[in-house]
Amino acid sequence: MTPIAVIITVAAYFAVMLAVGWISSRGADNAGFFNGGRKAPWWIVAIAVLGAPMSGVTYVSVPGMVGVGGTAMGYMQMVLGFFVGYLVIAFVLTPVFFKMNVASIYQYLEDRFGATSHKTGAWFFFISKILGAAVRLYLVCVTLQLMIFEPLGLPFLLNVLISMAIVLLYTFRGGVKSVLWTDTLKTVCMLVSIVLAMVFIAKDLGLDLKGTVAAIKGSGYSKMFFFDDVNHKEYFWKQFLAGVFTVVAMTGLDQDMMQRTLASRNARDSRKNLITGGLLQIPVIFLFLSLGVMLYLFAAQRGIAETGDTLFPAVATGGYLPTVVGVLFVIGLVSCAFAAGGSALTALTTSFTVDIVGTKGKSEEKVSSTRKRIHLVMAVLMAVVIFAFYLLNTTSVIDAVYKLASYTYGPILGMFVFGLLCKREVKDKWVPLVAVAAPVLSYILQSNSERWFGGYKFSYELLIFNALFTVIGLCLLIKAKKTE
Repeated sequence: MTPIAVIITVAAYFAVMLAVGWISSRGADNAGFFNGGRKAPWWIVAIAVLGAPMSGVTYVSVPGMVGVGGTAMGYMQMVLGFFVGYLVIAFVLTPVFFKMNVASIYQYLEDRFGATSHKTGAWFFFISKILGAAVRLYLVCVTLQLMIFEPLGLPFLLNVLISMAIVLLYTFRGGVKSVLWTDTLKTVCMLVSIVLAMVFIAKDLGLDLKGTVAAIKGSGYSKMFFFDDVNHKEYFWKQFLAGVFTVVAMTGLDQDMMQRTLASRNARDSRKNLITGGLLQIPVIFLFLSLGVMLYLFAAQRGIAETGDTLFPAVATGGYLPTVVGVLFVIGLVSCAFAAGGSALTALTTSFTVDIVGTKGKSEEKVSSTRKRIHLVMAVLMAVVIFAFYLLNTTSVIDAVYKLASYTYGPILGMFVFGLLCKREVKDKWVPLVAVAAPVLSYILQSNSERWFGGYKFSYELLIFNALFTVIGLCLLIKAKKTE
């Protein structure tokens, strides 16, 4: 695709996204920004829940992963665990949050433990989300730089500023109200682009629907379940349990993800959208992985050397298929990336305003003024972090950021598990020490697991141990019962 073609495609999508953001934000107040005014139809939230975990990284990485490291379709094991995790969120966490009528889910920690625990959870979320969101937008900005800005001789900094300005514009007034509708637009664009990309690839390979199914099944990439080696990173129970706890931690205890479902009218509607969205993720992820198989089959026939994250972009925009495939790829990538960036920016603004600055005792006008300033600051901060990644210019930093992001959810998960299962009070002022110690112990455990446990390698299930260390630490902080 030429830079002009990419610009026209991206500009057209941005115009639609900004129009959706403007229409959905009309009449939005602080409640509308923080939780959509709790008036969103459950089916709209369900579509948003389905698309919310999908970022630009997911869009290119999931199809590419089937041919890397012998994983094949093993990711589906984790996806099955995701659905169980959504059931836990629907029946355990959302009733608590709706009963408390919270704007930020971390308000629960203050009600349960105290102000220090509240701010500890909020800061852990803040660090994780600002880095994770910046990484996702950075990778997309790099793609846009290669496709648009570099051929036109424009600097990466301008790329970042324009990208963040667009994210800021469509979320500035509406917040969650805008995020819900742009997430719906994103989900539709993503699914259409994936399905049509598969159709064009199958047509080029001379396959009909039956032939496509047979090709995927007999490709060697179709293995889905791994039960034979407990030390293998794809071992079923590792992946399944990690999927359960990952969704509970990174969706149920993530302000970014939960702002959508808290926009529902009540807990009953929230359960419906969570169960529906979680269930629909199973066929959608399977579709992503099936596209990955088709991409590898196509690459083998055409002599394309790219694998992993670079395979889908190479096939879609390399001139091997009709131009419409490249257009669909760009729309799918941009829709995933910028919707994820907008929701992250909204969640960061909400959490910082409610959890760290505080809104108690302040007028609607004062909260609105504070929230708008914080929204601008968060956008600038995210832009700074994206540009810092560009200056560092190393994928090892990206890997480290993802690991840090996953580590930060362990203490949050541990605090909520302890709070829900144990009714004893703890020494609130020492909670930050426990929250920092748990990831440190998890790192030590992961670094020495092969030597200590006969070659056992930790995968995503390390999150469970991170949370367990937090629970143990909180048990040590339990206050002694007062005697009569």
